[in-house]
Amino acid sequence: MPFRKTWRLHLLLLPAVLIALVFKYAPMPGIIMAFQDFKPWLGIGGSPWIGWDNFELMFTLNGTVQVIWNTLIISVLKIIFGLAVPVLFALLLNEVRNMGLKRSIQTMVYLPHFMSWVILGGILLDLLSLDGIVNRLLTTLNIKPVMFLGDGDWFRVTVIVSDLWKEFGFSAIVFLAALSGINPDLYEAAEIDGAGRLQQTINITLPSLLPIMVVVFTLSLGSMLSANFDQIYNLINPLVLGQGDIIDTFVFRSFQDGQYSLATTVGLFKSLVGFILISGGYYVAYKWANYRIF
Repeated sequence: MPFRKTWRLHLLLLPAVLIALVFKYAPMPGIIMAFQDFKPWLGIGGSPWIGWDNFELMFTLNGTVQVIWNTLIISVLKIIFGLAVPVLFALLLNEVRNMGLKRSIQTMVYLPHFMSWVILGGILLDLLSLDGIVNRLLTTLNIKPVMFLGDGDWFRVTVIVSDLWKEFGFSAIVFLAALSGINPDLYEAAEIDGAGRLQQTINITLPSLLPIMVVVFTLSLGSMLSANFDQIYNLINPLVLGQGDIIDTFVFRSFQDGQYSLATTVGLFKSLVGFILISGGYYVAYKWANYRIF
């Protein structure tokens, strides 16, 4: 199609392209710091080169392997539950025939997505503290209070559940859209053959959702080593660093301590692993779901 007919669409893309160029591509020369003993007063051009020493330091520091392990545990569990729960919710909501009730449920589960983790972090700190409403309720039931944000194991559970509560409703939108695109003739034919709702779901609905599920899973692989910095940063505390510290919070603290080269090295390592994962996931999506970007 000639550019003169589509220039308005390109103009709409211009702000997003500029933001990507300024915040994603313009800072990329800074990865040079991963191979330098970077000194701010010397700059990138004047700092001495040290080759792969920062990468060796990254894997020999106490706690680095644990940080990577924490990130993988939290991310993998978020991806698994972040895919399974929205699909299940979409299937259940699709069975609701009262449109008023259906829209009300959708609105209620969508709302948390639009709240920042700064706000939600403060709410969770109040609700889940030892004298918060949740532990007060547990006490009335003769259950020992739980340190949700002060115990490492409970912290991981809290992080995963709170992230799921915030995002599952909004994530279900794509699956609800896919459900609406399934040919109703398939259900009518299955019903004539005597298939019940469960059999229709297993043999028609889930296979129809499989391509979009593969696509969503593939796209989520790119954030495998992220684990949501905003959430962790607003909830973490010194008591749970051993099991709650992730790569992004580690990098942030390294920058605060002036370890710019180390922080850049860890960030570069994370980006390379993410690139490998998203490339492999894209190949799987192409083979299984015939999903292609180009």
